[in-house]
Amino acid sequence: MAQSQLQSSPLAPPIRAEQIRTNMRHISRRQWWLWSSAVMVTLLLTLGIASFTFPGLLTQTQDSKSFLLSQAMHGLVGLVLLFNVYTIYQQLQIHRIQRQLSDQVESLGQMEVRTEEVYKLAALDPLTGLYNRRSGEQRLVEEISRSRRHGGPLTLVSLDLDKLKEINDKFGHAAGDEAIKCFAGRISRAIRGSDLAIRLGGDEFLLLLPECKPEDVQLVLDRLSGMKMDLSGQSIPLAFSAGWANYIPSESPDELLKRADDALYANKRLGRDQKELRLAVN
Repeated sequence: MAQSQLQSSPLAPPIRAEQIRTNMRHISRRQWWLWSSAVMVTLLLTLGIASFTFPGLLTQTQDSKSFLLSQAMHGLVGLVLLFNVYTIYQQLQIHRIQRQLSDQVESLGQMEVRTEEVYKLAALDPLTGLYNRRSGEQRLVEEISRSRRHGGPLTLVSLDLDKLKEINDKFGHAAGDEAIKCFAGRISRAIRGSDLAIRLGGDEFLLLLPECKPEDVQLVLDRLSGMKMDLSGQSIPLAFSAGWANYIPSESPDELLKRADDALYANKRLGRDQKELRLAVN
């Protein structure tokens, strides 16, 4: 499963531009209802005035009843005018708020772009898009703390892309970078969403596998085997070496890293195939 790289960005703003756009749509709907209500109230009041005044106009009486009807008409006309003035005022306020929200959406959109760029520079490896050494070490500390609290398993896999120097010497450093990117992409597809892939630098990689059973580690490594890269019409095989270690309670992050590295270099010295891995001594 591909790694979700921006899932836990601490720099992401709590309110996104899409939320403000949603609020603007709500304001537009409220504005439509306000205009509709104004028209309906105006029509109803007009009908009410007509129902009171037309009988008096037809009979043309000058008694006190006609006077009261005339006063009621004036009062209703005043209410209509006041309601219309209030409606116009509210429309002007809504229009002003919409302009402010539009400016905020524009500013927030630019801020999100810059925030994402800063996060990528701070947390991700620019060549592969995997987590870099610093962010990976921070996550390792967090996962060790979680394992201590809940007692869940935690596995660390150290990976080394073999013969990268030969690729650089024969085809150039651009081909070496392409090999690293190809290997990183394969790693991202081989791990779960809860796992973490880290590029330590050069041809060195690290897999952080929380809640991973020992037999599942081999499944991950099997997904990485048989890689090939097409370069100038040639199919170049990509091999790797690996070593892994399970977290021991009370162990420090450096100690866990060292045991995984020791297992990796032991396998390289023995010249074993990547499928025949040596478990770090617990």
